[in-house]
Amino acid sequence: MSWIHTVQTGLLSLLGHRLRSVLTTLGILFGVAAVICTVGIGQASSQSVQARIASLGTNLLTVTPGSSVSGGVFGGAGSADTLTMADARGLASRDNAPDIAAVAPVVQTRGTIVDGTSNWSTTVTGSTPSWLQTNARTIGSGEFLSNQDVSSAAQKVVLGATTASDLGAALGDTVTIHGIAFQVVGVLQPVGGQGFANQDDLAVIPITTAQDELTGPGGVQRILLSATSVDTTGSAYLEAQQLLMQTHGIGGGTADFQITSQSQVLSTAQAVTQTLTILLASVAAISLLVGGIGVMNIMLVSVTERTAEIGLRKALGATPGDLFRQFVIEAAALTGLGGVLGVATGLLVGAVLPRLAGVAMDITLAPVVIALAVAVSVGLVFGVYPAVRAARLAPIEALRAQ
Repeated sequence: MSWIHTVQTGLLSLLGHRLRSVLTTLGILFGVAAVICTVGIGQASSQSVQARIASLGTNLLTVTPGSSVSGGVFGGAGSADTLTMADARGLASRDNAPDIAAVAPVVQTRGTIVDGTSNWSTTVTGSTPSWLQTNARTIGSGEFLSNQDVSSAAQKVVLGATTASDLGAALGDTVTIHGIAFQVVGVLQPVGGQGFANQDDLAVIPITTAQDELTGPGGVQRILLSATSVDTTGSAYLEAQQLLMQTHGIGGGTADFQITSQSQVLSTAQAVTQTLTILLASVAAISLLVGGIGVMNIMLVSVTERTAEIGLRKALGATPGDLFRQFVIEAAALTGLGGVLGVATGLLVGAVLPRLAGVAMDITLAPVVIALAVAVSVGLVFGVYPAVRAARLAPIEALRAQ
């Protein structure tokens, strides 16, 4: 039997059981589409996080306190109160750290901002004028906090774009935070969100005001450092570490603080998002396996139903190889069609979902090709056993089943 005749026979057999063929194809379709969509969402999320971290600059360093232990309970990294304003002033000295361009001590708390009849809950950050440079932010309108505002503990506030919009606040308005009046002096330029965090939803006030009115006097939660350039980031790291070790009276012991760079944060974010993408794709790929089992099940049923046909074809001269090829072709056709339709569905979802739900997707060629290749391979693998079973049927036994 020629290859062309074998293909024709296999396709005619599938068309003879249209509903069964369609249902079998759907299992492969949804599996391929799920793999493409989950990988696309994972890649888009990864790029979003990396772009936001990179926008802060690769010359940013963050100093956080060490861990605390209270009553035998370990508080975790950043829970100690080991950083102070004196540390920030020492790091800001060009004599002590010539490769550090800007230093911004930070304290944060949650607060409800009230403007007339409107209110909005957001993150309230206390810092200094250097907060703009270390966070790579700019003012959209108005002005930022000044050194005079910090030294006098002025009751001034700079709002993020989202906060100002949702609150309905404008420059010059008087808002209250925890019942304390603040004058809106500026609105930050919007930068967009990062994952589940909205970088435009915040309020910035002088750190002295925050310590006096909101968080209480004492240490700072972290210190942001900006190196003079990307090339001097390593030197700035060493200068900050040596200075803090000296001022904290730490010799060869464990430091009570931690310094992280943007490159470390970026590599961690890449590892996390890559792991999540692989996890999501693996879960979606299980549906391909289930679809393959469905193909094998349908082909086994087909072999049972067509036992007499197989016996008759063997009696007329069909070889085991002819029958093997026919059933493998039928399985490959089912999974191949399902794979193509799955790719089309995945591409359609990738075009529609970002517009309807605002979920970013980045569909590239590699996952599409891999998903399609896996779908066809699954069909071939799971179609081999039914094909072998059909090819091994003895003609006389098959004819008896008629």
